[in-house]
Formats: sequence, C-alpha cells, structure tokens
Amino acid sequence: QVSLVESGGGLVQSGGSLKLSCVVSGVTFSTYAMFWYRQSPGKEREYVAAIPAGGGAQDYDGSVKGRFTISRDDARSTVFLQMNSLKPEDTAVYYCNAAARIGVELVNYWGQGVQVTVSP
Repeated sequence: QVSLVESGGGLVQSGGSLKLSCVVSGVTFSTYAMFWYRQSPGKEREYVAAIPAGGGAQDYDGSVKGRFTISRDDARSTVFLQMNSLKPEDTAVYYCNAAARIGVELVNYWGQGVQVTVSP
C-alpha cells in the first residue's frame, strides 16, 4: 500500500520560513520523481517544484523561484520543501506527488495535503 504523508505546515508571518516534509512508503522511492503542488481556496491545484529520481536539477514555478528549495533524501524516502520569504499569497494546502513510468504506464500518487497559512 502506497502512502505519502506530509508534515511541517502551519501558521507563519509574512517573511517567515517553513519546511515541509513528505515521507513516502510502499514504493521504491529513489525511482520516483517528486513534486510539490499547492491549492488555494477557489483555485486550481498548481505546480510548485520538482526534483527528478536520483536527484539532479530541480525545477520551480516562477512564483517561488529563489524563495523555495526542493530536496530529497532517498535513504529516508522523504522529499522536502524549504520555504523562505513567505508571502500571504503562498497560503494554500500543499501536496506532495510521486510519479514514475512503469512500463508504458505513468503512475501517480498523492499525499493528503498540509495547510500553510501566511499572515500579512
């Protein structure tokens, strides 16, 4: 059974920092690309950041580039999102996602989400 469990969310003032974690079980973590997405009330879920299987070059949405850092620890089957210089517009539920191509199929798993609230 595959499980992705996010933690580290909470309430922080504008300009503050938070570090999200997502622990993955039930899959060979090192073979999965990992992503962070977020969803604000009334909006579509949007892409935040990605890190490929085995590490390597990370990718970020322009709205978080230079403020957020995605990283992974394959030994702990965990992906992180370090969020600095937080803004009220970063307020959202943050989700981690694991994706891999298994044969011809693209397999996707999602966590349950963690709330991040940034006060002005």
